[in-house]
Amino acid sequence: MNETKPKTLIAYGTAFGATARTAEEVARILREKGFDVKVANLKEEKIQDISGYGLVVVGSGLKMGDWVGEAENFLKKFHDNFENKELALFISSLVPIEEKEGKTEQVERTRKVGLENKIRKYNLKPILTGMFGGVIDYNQPGFMMRKAMELGYKSVLQKHGFKETTPGVYDLHEWDKIRSWATELADKVGNGGG
Repeated sequence: MNETKPKTLIAYGTAFGATARTAEEVARILREKGFDVKVANLKEEKIQDISGYGLVVVGSGLKMGDWVGEAENFLKKFHDNFENKELALFISSLVPIEEKEGKTEQVERTRKVGLENKIRKYNLKPILTGMFGGVIDYNQPGFMMRKAMELGYKSVLQKHGFKETTPGVYDLHEWDKIRSWATELADKVGNGGG
């Protein structure tokens, strides 16, 4: 196994903070595996250059069914620079609810829109992709939260054991799944991507 770990950038865009927590957990696992990791919230930090990184992980929350602007802009800006790097992508979504409800068509639609369409649009070659749970925050005004309430997610969330972390906020993170994904990523990178 290759002992030299590439310098790693985890760049993310988040709608409600869930993707930030996922990015930090992926970074924690990679650091435990010996990676030098920088985590960048693209809303707060403008990345000008990625030439010093061998592994780039890009994450985004989904807002109105698409990537948040900062993460999309990052892909748009740097997609030509990923050629000689190892790349991984992940999204935060409502997938855990959809999976528990047996809505396989919705899960596949989320995968297509959130991952496959981006890969095709920017001609990306990620070594790993992931779909993780996000956060539903009924305190956030706006169309998506109203739609979520209309769809009756609150009762579905409670039925499947998702708990309110604070009033009106449901955390859909699946930490074991996120940690397994980060471990798989570390192993793939350590073995030259395969």
